[in-house]
Amino acid sequence: MILGSHVKMTADLYLEGSVKEALSYEANAMMIYTGAPQNTKRIPVERLHIQEAHQLMQEHGISPEHLIIHAPYIINPANSVKPEVAELAVEFLQMEIQRTKAIGSKYIVLHPGSYTTTDIETGIRTIISQLNSIRDIPDGIMICLETMAGKGSEVGYRFEQLAEIYEGLELKEHYAVCFDTCHTHDAGYDLTDLDSVLDEFDHYLGMDKMKVIHLNDSKNIRGARKDRHANLGQGMIGFDTLYNVCTHPRLEEIPKILETPYIDGKPPYKEEIEMLKNGV
Repeated sequence: MILGSHVKMTADLYLEGSVKEALSYEANAMMIYTGAPQNTKRIPVERLHIQEAHQLMQEHGISPEHLIIHAPYIINPANSVKPEVAELAVEFLQMEIQRTKAIGSKYIVLHPGSYTTTDIETGIRTIISQLNSIRDIPDGIMICLETMAGKGSEVGYRFEQLAEIYEGLELKEHYAVCFDTCHTHDAGYDLTDLDSVLDEFDHYLGMDKMKVIHLNDSKNIRGARKDRHANLGQGMIGFDTLYNVCTHPRLEEIPKILETPYIDGKPPYKEEIEMLKNGV
Protein backbone atom coordinates (compact mmCIF):
# COMPACT_ATOMS: atom_id res chain seq x y z
CA MET A 1 0.00 0.00 0.00
CA ILE A 2 1.17 3.52 -0.79
CA LEU A 3 -0.18 5.38 2.25
CA GLY A 4 0.50 8.77 3.75
CA SER A 5 -1.09 11.92 5.07
CA HIS A 6 -0.82 15.66 5.12
CA VAL A 7 2.27 16.60 7.13
CA LYS A 8 3.55 19.97 8.33
CA MET A 9 6.54 21.85 6.95
CA THR A 10 7.80 24.20 9.63
CA ALA A 11 11.03 25.77 10.88
CA ASP A 12 13.77 24.82 11.38
CA LEU A 13 13.94 21.53 9.48
CA TYR A 14 11.18 22.28 6.94
CA LEU A 15 10.99 19.45 4.37
CA GLU A 16 13.34 17.24 6.37
CA GLY A 17 10.97 17.63 9.30
CA SER A 18 8.04 16.74 7.03
CA VAL A 19 9.70 13.46 6.10
CA LYS A 20 10.42 12.69 9.75
CA GLU A 21 6.77 13.32 10.61
CA ALA A 22 5.64 10.98 7.83
CA LEU A 23 8.03 8.28 9.05
CA SER A 24 6.62 8.63 12.57
CA TYR A 25 3.26 7.57 11.10
CA GLU A 26 4.93 4.62 9.34
CA ALA A 27 3.88 6.20 6.05
CA ASN A 28 5.54 5.76 2.67
CA ALA A 29 3.88 8.82 1.11
CA MET A 30 3.06 12.38 2.23
CA MET A 31 1.55 15.68 1.16
CA ILE A 32 2.67 19.19 2.06
CA TYR A 33 1.93 22.82 1.36
CA THR A 34 5.06 24.72 0.36
CA GLY A 35 3.93 27.47 2.77
CA ALA A 36 0.77 28.63 4.53
CA PRO A 37 -2.27 27.75 2.34
CA GLN A 38 -4.03 31.04 3.18
CA ASN A 39 -1.32 33.48 2.04
CA THR A 40 1.51 34.04 -0.43
CA LYS A 41 4.39 34.19 2.05
CA ARG A 42 7.02 31.61 1.16
CA ILE A 43 10.41 30.58 2.57
CA PRO A 44 13.11 30.43 -0.16
CA VAL A 45 13.58 26.87 -1.39
CA GLU A 46 17.29 27.07 -0.51
CA ARG A 47 16.30 26.98 3.18
CA LEU A 48 13.93 24.01 2.99
CA HIS A 49 16.45 21.20 3.73
CA ILE A 50 15.57 19.56 0.43
CA GLN A 51 18.75 17.51 0.05
CA GLU A 52 18.53 16.20 3.63
CA ALA A 53 14.86 15.33 3.10
CA HIS A 54 15.53 13.33 -0.05
CA GLN A 55 18.41 11.51 1.62
CA LEU A 56 16.05 10.49 4.41
CA MET A 57 13.38 9.46 1.89
CA GLN A 58 15.89 7.30 0.03
CA GLU A 59 17.04 5.62 3.24
CA HIS A 60 13.45 4.67 4.07
CA GLY A 61 12.22 3.77 0.60
CA ILE A 62 9.93 6.75 -0.04
CA SER A 63 9.77 7.56 -3.74
CA PRO A 64 9.88 11.23 -4.80
CA GLU A 65 6.67 10.49 -6.75
CA HIS A 66 4.96 9.90 -3.40
CA LEU A 67 5.82 13.37 -2.13
CA ILE A 68 2.73 15.36 -3.11
CA ILE A 69 2.40 19.15 -3.11
CA HIS A 70 -0.97 20.83 -2.50
CA ALA A 71 -1.52 24.26 -4.00
CA PRO A 72 -2.84 26.90 -1.56
CA TYR A 73 -6.56 27.58 -1.24
CA ILE A 74 -6.22 31.22 -2.26
CA ILE A 75 -5.64 30.18 -5.89
CA ASN A 76 -9.00 30.42 -7.68
CA PRO A 77 -8.60 30.03 -11.45
CA ALA A 78 -12.41 29.98 -11.91
CA ASN A 79 -12.91 33.59 -10.78
CA SER A 80 -13.91 35.78 -13.74
CA VAL A 81 -15.55 38.43 -11.56
CA LYS A 82 -12.33 39.86 -10.15
CA PRO A 83 -9.59 39.86 -12.81
CA GLU A 84 -7.00 40.90 -10.24
CA VAL A 85 -7.76 37.74 -8.23
CA ALA A 86 -7.44 35.58 -11.32
CA GLU A 87 -4.16 37.25 -12.24
CA LEU A 88 -2.78 36.63 -8.76
CA ALA A 89 -3.89 33.00 -9.02
CA VAL A 90 -1.93 32.47 -12.22
CA GLU A 91 1.21 34.22 -10.95
CA PHE A 92 1.18 32.39 -7.63
CA LEU A 93 0.41 29.02 -9.20
CA GLN A 94 3.33 29.52 -11.58
CA MET A 95 5.58 30.13 -8.56
CA GLU A 96 4.21 27.05 -6.76
CA ILE A 97 4.88 24.93 -9.84
CA GLN A 98 8.51 26.03 -9.81
CA ARG A 99 8.74 25.31 -6.08
CA THR A 100 7.27 21.85 -6.71
CA LYS A 101 10.07 21.16 -9.17
CA ALA A 102 12.73 22.52 -6.79
CA ILE A 103 11.41 20.38 -3.93
CA GLY A 104 11.73 17.31 -6.13
CA SER A 105 8.05 16.47 -6.35
CA LYS A 106 6.08 15.52 -9.46
CA TYR A 107 2.46 16.21 -8.53
CA ILE A 108 0.83 19.45 -7.37
CA VAL A 109 -2.85 19.14 -6.42
CA LEU A 110 -5.07 22.10 -7.36
CA HIS A 111 -8.69 22.90 -6.54
CA PRO A 112 -10.33 23.95 -9.84
CA GLY A 113 -11.93 26.88 -8.02
CA SER A 114 -15.32 28.57 -7.64
CA TYR A 115 -17.18 30.65 -10.21
CA THR A 116 -18.55 32.96 -7.46
CA THR A 117 -21.46 34.97 -8.95
CA THR A 118 -21.44 33.81 -12.58
CA ASP A 119 -22.30 30.25 -13.68
CA ILE A 120 -20.65 26.86 -14.12
CA GLU A 121 -20.05 27.30 -17.86
CA THR A 122 -18.30 30.63 -17.29
CA GLY A 123 -16.28 29.05 -14.49
CA ILE A 124 -15.10 26.22 -16.73
CA ARG A 125 -14.15 28.59 -19.55
CA THR A 126 -12.27 30.79 -17.09
CA ILE A 127 -10.33 27.86 -15.63
CA ILE A 128 -9.30 26.74 -19.11
CA SER A 129 -8.20 30.25 -20.04
CA GLN A 130 -6.26 30.79 -16.82
CA LEU A 131 -4.48 27.43 -16.94
CA ASN A 132 -3.64 27.89 -20.61
CA SER A 133 -1.90 31.15 -19.72
CA ILE A 134 0.62 29.12 -17.67
CA ARG A 135 3.28 28.16 -20.19
CA ASP A 136 6.37 27.53 -18.06
CA ILE A 137 5.70 24.07 -16.64
CA PRO A 138 8.88 22.03 -16.09
CA ASP A 139 9.22 18.58 -17.63
CA GLY A 140 7.65 15.88 -15.48
CA ILE A 141 5.45 18.18 -13.39
CA MET A 142 1.73 17.39 -13.37
CA ILE A 143 -1.05 19.64 -12.04
CA CYS A 144 -3.70 17.35 -10.54
CA LEU A 145 -7.17 18.91 -10.60
CA GLU A 146 -9.06 17.71 -7.54
CA THR A 147 -12.55 16.23 -7.62
CA MET A 148 -14.69 18.60 -5.56
CA ALA A 149 -17.77 18.20 -3.34
CA GLY A 150 -19.86 20.81 -5.14
CA LYS A 151 -20.42 23.18 -2.24
CA GLY A 152 -21.35 26.74 -3.15
CA SER A 153 -20.13 27.55 -6.64
CA GLU A 154 -17.34 24.97 -6.82
CA VAL A 155 -16.35 23.67 -10.23
CA GLY A 156 -15.22 20.08 -10.76
CA TYR A 157 -17.65 18.03 -8.69
CA ARG A 158 -18.67 15.97 -11.72
CA PHE A 159 -16.21 13.99 -13.81
CA GLU A 160 -17.66 15.49 -16.98
CA GLN A 161 -16.77 18.98 -15.74
CA LEU A 162 -13.16 17.96 -15.20
CA ALA A 163 -13.19 16.30 -18.63
CA GLU A 164 -14.42 19.51 -20.25
CA ILE A 165 -11.60 21.43 -18.56
CA TYR A 166 -9.04 18.85 -19.62
CA GLU A 167 -10.19 18.89 -23.23
CA GLY A 168 -9.68 22.66 -23.36
CA LEU A 169 -6.13 22.56 -22.04
CA GLU A 170 -3.25 23.07 -24.45
CA LEU A 171 -0.52 21.39 -22.37
CA LYS A 172 -2.49 18.23 -21.59
CA GLU A 173 0.62 16.23 -20.74
CA HIS A 174 1.01 18.37 -17.60
CA TYR A 175 -2.49 17.75 -16.19
CA ALA A 176 -4.08 14.89 -14.27
CA VAL A 177 -6.66 14.35 -11.50
CA CYS A 178 -6.66 13.92 -7.72
CA PHE A 179 -9.60 11.75 -6.62
CA ASP A 180 -10.98 12.72 -3.18
CA THR A 181 -13.29 10.12 -1.60
CA CYS A 182 -15.11 12.57 0.69
CA HIS A 183 -15.66 14.99 -2.18
CA THR A 184 -16.90 12.39 -4.66
CA HIS A 185 -19.25 10.93 -2.03
CA ASP A 186 -20.58 14.39 -1.18
CA ALA A 187 -20.97 15.10 -4.91
CA GLY A 188 -23.28 12.09 -5.20
CA TYR A 189 -21.10 9.21 -6.36
CA ASP A 190 -21.78 5.84 -4.69
CA LEU A 191 -18.40 4.53 -3.58
CA THR A 192 -19.97 1.28 -2.37
CA ASP A 193 -20.22 0.49 -6.10
CA LEU A 194 -16.61 1.44 -6.69
CA ASP A 195 -16.16 -0.30 -10.03
CA SER A 196 -19.07 1.64 -11.51
CA VAL A 197 -17.58 4.92 -10.25
CA LEU A 198 -14.18 4.01 -11.69
CA ASP A 199 -15.80 2.98 -14.98
CA GLU A 200 -17.47 6.41 -15.16
CA PHE A 201 -14.17 8.13 -14.35
CA ASP A 202 -12.48 6.05 -17.02
CA HIS A 203 -15.18 6.96 -19.55
CA TYR A 204 -14.80 10.72 -19.06
CA LEU A 205 -11.12 11.07 -18.17
CA GLY A 206 -9.29 7.76 -18.39
CA MET A 207 -7.92 5.89 -15.39
CA ASP A 208 -4.40 6.88 -16.43
CA LYS A 209 -5.30 10.46 -15.42
CA MET A 210 -5.84 9.54 -11.74
CA LYS A 211 -2.48 10.19 -10.06
CA VAL A 212 -3.35 10.94 -6.40
CA ILE A 213 -6.14 9.82 -4.05
CA HIS A 214 -7.26 11.75 -0.97
CA LEU A 215 -8.66 9.08 1.35
CA ASN A 216 -11.22 10.65 3.68
CA ASP A 217 -14.49 9.65 5.27
CA SER A 218 -17.39 12.13 5.17
CA LYS A 219 -19.65 13.57 7.85
CA ASN A 220 -22.42 13.98 5.27
CA ILE A 221 -24.92 11.79 3.49
CA ARG A 222 -24.12 11.02 -0.13
CA GLY A 223 -24.95 13.93 -2.41
CA ALA A 224 -24.99 16.56 0.37
CA ARG A 225 -22.41 18.72 -1.48
CA LYS A 226 -20.95 20.05 1.78
CA ASP A 227 -17.33 18.78 2.07
CA ARG A 228 -16.83 17.90 5.74
CA HIS A 229 -14.14 15.28 6.29
CA ALA A 230 -14.50 12.58 8.94
CA ASN A 231 -12.02 10.08 10.36
CA LEU A 232 -11.84 6.65 8.78
CA GLY A 233 -14.87 4.56 9.72
CA GLN A 234 -16.51 7.41 11.64
CA GLY A 235 -18.43 8.91 8.73
CA MET A 236 -21.10 8.13 6.18
CA ILE A 237 -18.74 6.38 3.74
CA GLY A 238 -17.51 3.81 6.23
CA PHE A 239 -14.25 1.95 6.76
CA ASP A 240 -15.03 -1.05 4.54
CA THR A 241 -15.71 1.15 1.52
CA LEU A 242 -12.55 3.20 2.09
CA TYR A 243 -10.51 0.03 2.63
CA ASN A 244 -11.82 -1.18 -0.73
CA VAL A 245 -10.57 2.06 -2.33
CA CYS A 246 -7.22 1.54 -0.63
CA THR A 247 -6.80 -2.06 -1.81
CA HIS A 248 -8.63 -2.08 -5.15
CA PRO A 249 -6.41 -3.54 -7.93
CA ARG A 250 -7.21 -0.65 -10.28
CA LEU A 251 -5.92 1.83 -7.69
CA GLU A 252 -3.04 0.00 -6.00
CA GLU A 253 -0.25 2.01 -7.67
CA ILE A 254 -1.78 5.39 -6.76
CA PRO A 255 -0.61 7.11 -3.53
CA LYS A 256 -3.40 7.55 -0.97
CA ILE A 257 -3.21 10.62 1.26
CA LEU A 258 -5.21 11.01 4.49
CA GLU A 259 -6.67 14.45 5.25
CA THR A 260 -8.80 13.32 8.19
CA PRO A 261 -9.44 15.61 11.19
CA TYR A 262 -7.21 15.75 14.25
CA ILE A 263 -8.62 14.01 17.33
CA ASP A 264 -8.25 15.92 20.61
CA GLY A 265 -5.71 18.15 18.89
CA LYS A 266 -3.55 15.24 17.74
CA PRO A 267 -3.04 13.77 14.24
CA PRO A 268 -4.71 10.35 13.85
CA TYR A 269 -2.58 9.26 10.91
CA LYS A 270 -0.40 6.57 12.50
CA GLU A 271 -3.48 4.79 13.85
CA GLU A 272 -5.46 5.18 10.62
CA ILE A 273 -2.56 3.94 8.48
CA GLU A 274 -2.26 0.94 10.80
CA MET A 275 -6.02 0.33 10.41
CA LEU A 276 -5.67 0.27 6.64
CA LYS A 277 -2.63 -1.99 6.72
CA ASN A 278 -4.47 -4.45 8.99
CA GLY A 279 -7.84 -4.12 7.23
CA VAL A 280 -9.73 -3.40 10.47
